[in-house]
Amino acid sequence: MTVEAGGDARVPYRPGGLTRAEVAERVARGEVNDVPVRSSRSAVDIVRGNVLTRFNAIIGVLWVIMLVVAPIQDSLFGFVIVANTGIGIIQELRAKKTLDGLAVIGEAKPTVRRDGGATEVSTSAIVLGDLIELGPGDKVVVDGVVAEADSLEVDESLLTGEADPVLKRAGDTLMSGSFVVAGGGAFTATKVGRAAYAAQLAEEASRFTLVHSELRSGISTILKYVTWMMIPTATALIISQLFVKDVNFKNSIARTVGGIVPMIPEGLVLLTSVAFAIGVIRLGRKQCLVQELPAIEGLARVDVVCLDKTGTLTEGGMDVKELRALNGSDEAYVKRVLGALGESDPRPNASLQAIIDAYPDSEDWRCTEALPFSSARKYSGAAFSEGDGQTSAWLLGAPDVLLPDGDPVLDRIESLNQQGLRVLLLARVSGELDDPETARKARASALVVLEQRLRPDAAGTLTYFADQNVDAKVISGDNAVSVGAVAAKLGLPGAEHTVDARRLPAEREQMAGALEDGVVFGRVTPRQKRDMVGALQSRGHTVAMTGDGVNDVLALKDADIGVSMGTGSEATRAVAQIVLLNNSFATLPSVVAEGRRVIGNITRVATLFLTKTVYSVLLAVLVVAFQVEYPFLPRHLTLLSTLTIGVPAFFLALAPNKERAKPHFVRRVMRYAIPAGLIAATATFGTYLLAGHHYSGPGALDAETSAATLTLFLVSIWVLAIIARPYTWWRIGLVAAMGLGFLLVLVVPWLQDFFALKLVGTTLPWAAVGIAAVGAALLEFAWRWVGRKFPA
Repeated sequence: MTVEAGGDARVPYRPGGLTRAEVAERVARGEVNDVPVRSSRSAVDIVRGNVLTRFNAIIGVLWVIMLVVAPIQDSLFGFVIVANTGIGIIQELRAKKTLDGLAVIGEAKPTVRRDGGATEVSTSAIVLGDLIELGPGDKVVVDGVVAEADSLEVDESLLTGEADPVLKRAGDTLMSGSFVVAGGGAFTATKVGRAAYAAQLAEEASRFTLVHSELRSGISTILKYVTWMMIPTATALIISQLFVKDVNFKNSIARTVGGIVPMIPEGLVLLTSVAFAIGVIRLGRKQCLVQELPAIEGLARVDVVCLDKTGTLTEGGMDVKELRALNGSDEAYVKRVLGALGESDPRPNASLQAIIDAYPDSEDWRCTEALPFSSARKYSGAAFSEGDGQTSAWLLGAPDVLLPDGDPVLDRIESLNQQGLRVLLLARVSGELDDPETARKARASALVVLEQRLRPDAAGTLTYFADQNVDAKVISGDNAVSVGAVAAKLGLPGAEHTVDARRLPAEREQMAGALEDGVVFGRVTPRQKRDMVGALQSRGHTVAMTGDGVNDVLALKDADIGVSMGTGSEATRAVAQIVLLNNSFATLPSVVAEGRRVIGNITRVATLFLTKTVYSVLLAVLVVAFQVEYPFLPRHLTLLSTLTIGVPAFFLALAPNKERAKPHFVRRVMRYAIPAGLIAATATFGTYLLAGHHYSGPGALDAETSAATLTLFLVSIWVLAIIARPYTWWRIGLVAAMGLGFLLVLVVPWLQDFFALKLVGTTLPWAAVGIAAVGAALLEFAWRWVGRKFPA
């Protein structure tokens, strides 16, 4: 057969695929699948993103001005920005290296036929006309036409929205982005690279991104408002200092810059990027591939995690524990049937693989028809010519699907399910295998009892989720009682209350209520998994879904966070935001903890940065209103920012934090930053005015500045002390070290001169301490009042 390849070109179908020479010709012509992979930003983008920012431009201009008109001490803020930018670039490049390395490990490798043999190649190495093999769980990576089909069923819902799988025959079109749910076959690539359907839809959406998260969008919102506040305030300050006050011109410029620079929360964006980057590096060491950075933040917000039993709570492999012949069937004959069934499926699932291992094939049986396993049907089947002229047809699958309610065999199975064993029914049938009516007339011949291997790390992980107030829901296609028994062995609370999903209400609101009440759900279809995720989300839950099979793809796609195992199907790895390459369920708590650390700590330190912005803007407004000199030089605010924000924020941002992330980031930060900034500005300006009346003479302004600096430092260190709660030994040490650093500046002569800080007399310094103490008391009151009045 021949298939269309683009315009009028024809790509011949050959069972052996392309030759090596033909592949080379196509590569030379550019007919290769050069789609951009979902990976990290380029090094150029990282440098550009860290250097070319609005605030860097503002600070850069101010830095150049200060280098010209003032001593080097007043230009320290510029060196700090250079160092911060360098740190951000280095950490993001480290994260890029980690992500790129893991992406190569986790990349799907389709099987293509070349020179008559099957070989695995990377997706980007596929060329036009390649013959690509397909099996259950495989993703269709390029557009093509079916060349071979063996009961090939393809799910196109991610592209078309059509829920039911489509049966594909030779000559039918396949679209990239769909995936195989049952059967197998091969197809010829007719469109590759950016011409492929899914590549056209997903090229932009699948690129590495940092922006689609509440944390980063919240920070962007804050920065937008800060910019709006800065422009009129800075303009008024410049006019006030340069044209109204009759003082030294260079000194006025220095104090004007000193008023503008602290308005900019420049370190906040940097610290967020660094926290995310370090999170990626930490998770990378645990073989966890984060395909979208906001997934780290998303898992921190999760309050329900839906777990697929197979491959998550249990390992992929199984063992045949027992074979029970039914209705007088001969056990030896049944074993021959099972061996033939195993041989009939070229890509067996875990259950069938266990049967293959236990019962070798009988060579004189020939398969005449096969029905691949489907998660929707819950059974597979095959018809045979038995070698002695006899023919037979068989189904192998879920007993409670193949047998009618009330069948006495089901009573015998119940006790096995209660032990956590998996039970398959072998039934003889007559008629078309894919006809549902054939299954209803099945005659039970034997029970195959399978023992599942529990993951040794699953119990500890379930305990972690319980401790963190994250509800775990086990959702499986297996028998509900059997799944409940497995969950109970692992210590999952409420595992004894099992629900058969076939009896769940279809209406979303009622389903959501049943899901909130239940813990273990069995006999769930792929469509139901998707509906269950949606029902939980409709109740305001943030839902994570774990899975490794093709039946999990739709639910993984719709969940807030999709988590796939590294050995999962190509389709599940493609849609998941997080891939556990080591296949260890125990890695998941590390991801949750990393997300909580990032978002919880950034919320903390954002309050520090924005408190500085608020008090800087208010101080500028008060200076303009009272027509006085701005109280600080840039060196003073560089010192205060370093000791009360920069250094402590770095440590606090990387500290452990187990608190579940809460929504409304902007509101939660600003509800504390505004009153704290207001108190700091009022206390500082009060001290400054009081010092202005107290001191006189040539050195009066320096003395006034020193007193105001003392008050602002004490109030700011109190804000830090509040932010650092709950206290641990290192948090107390951190606050104390910052206080000691400021004390050294006050008592060491050369530091006094360098920072132009020298307390004059005792009356005003003690008055400054007293005003700061009142400010600290007001901070404590405001913190408690805000917590009650504006709960998060």
